[in-house]
Amino acid sequence: MDYRAVALPIGRLMILIAAFMLIPAGADLMVGNPDWVVFTVSALVVGCTGGVATAAFLRRGGGFNIRETLIFVNAAWLTFSLAGAMPLYLSGLDISATDALFEAASGLTTTGATVLTGLDHLPPGILLWRSLMQWIGGIGIVVLGIWLLPGLRVGGSQLFAIESSEMSAKPYGRFEPFMVRLLLLYFGLTLSCLLLYHFAGMTWFQAVNHALTTVSSGGFSTSDQSMGQFDSVAIQWIAIVFMVFSGLPFLFVIRAVEHRDFRENQQVLFFLGLAAVASVAAFTVLHLGATATPFRELTLSVFHVVSVMTTTGYAAADYLQWGSFATALFFLLTFVGGCSGSTSGGFKSFRILVLIHLIRAMVKGMLRPHRIAEPQFAGKPLSVGVREGVLIFGLLYAGTFAIFALIYAGFGLDLETALSASITALANVGPGVGAIIGPSGTFQSLPDPVKWMLTLQMILGRLEIISGIVILTPDFWTER
Repeated sequence: MDYRAVALPIGRLMILIAAFMLIPAGADLMVGNPDWVVFTVSALVVGCTGGVATAAFLRRGGGFNIRETLIFVNAAWLTFSLAGAMPLYLSGLDISATDALFEAASGLTTTGATVLTGLDHLPPGILLWRSLMQWIGGIGIVVLGIWLLPGLRVGGSQLFAIESSEMSAKPYGRFEPFMVRLLLLYFGLTLSCLLLYHFAGMTWFQAVNHALTTVSSGGFSTSDQSMGQFDSVAIQWIAIVFMVFSGLPFLFVIRAVEHRDFRENQQVLFFLGLAAVASVAAFTVLHLGATATPFRELTLSVFHVVSVMTTTGYAAADYLQWGSFATALFFLLTFVGGCSGSTSGGFKSFRILVLIHLIRAMVKGMLRPHRIAEPQFAGKPLSVGVREGVLIFGLLYAGTFAIFALIYAGFGLDLETALSASITALANVGPGVGAIIGPSGTFQSLPDPVKWMLTLQMILGRLEIISGIVILTPDFWTER
């Protein structure tokens, strides 16, 4: 295994992270906040480290094999979390190293869980850095899920082999044309969201931060009240639209914009249909309480359903106050997630659909034993690799959720908090259910060992679990 192949791209990306640190440094400098020095020094340390690694391994040629790719993605998420935590730890926040790493990992994995309070009074550099980490993590997640790990049989990347009209399973065949389209779409969505937020009543600073965290499905806000600080139906509907866009497959959106090989997409229809049904259910419950006008209640219902399903994690109200049915509904929606190839986390609509098709084929086979019932997706037979991948991922997902929940309960968390913390970290949602980590709470009061485990679980969730687990097996390190 050639570790130089891993060190070179890590070094280059550290330089990029360092460059982004100069943005909050500039924001703090403009308002005279001393944290601009912290961000500048952090940028120099991270940038110089990355520069040394790049210079040392610059002449290394060749591409990644599967082992080097897995080492790279694990090392990248860990390295960037540590780098992102540096300015948070050294800043005037006066938080522990554990809290700084938790906040940085939550940002880069676009989870949106936070240990910070008093966001309304924090300096602009800290708020902007939190938003930038989510925005960087959002585009990194799409590239990771679509491009870097197509060989892993976890049932996500194979979607593009099924839907793509190209001979290759990778979209557009080559890396460069796809990346150009992807970056243009990501920048375009962010800019559009920013402008609409501002025209709807946000300040420019608020619009920038919330555009970055909406398009990335991150959910960090500039206020402890999250989106509730604005009390604006217009802003909530803008958020709904862009959260939905960010929950759709980016390849699907690109093709729709280009009018290129555009066709019905099963997972998109399933995702939108489930969101509509859940919104109606939430609206019915909320309307029975008669707390506001019907349109306002509908807005709140759709907003929170979409926020949880896309794993963005914004809150405009404490939906746990809507009753036990609403609490159960939003807890179950936490498991769903958005579509494969999006910035959303969760189990993903694609995998749920594959499981539905497998169950349907099994039922047909039981009713008609002499008839071959071949499960299909988008009109094409599901390969054995995809079927096995989804089933294995489902087992790993359920097992990881259960094991971590048991660990959290062992540290003294009540059952509701332990279960909620486990799934909200694994699915990269952010807020959970319960009085402690619900939409009106934070993760600050949790024990440090729990925060370390949650940090690990957030990264595992973003690595599609198996990408993180496989490097722990002896076979991975055995040269053949």
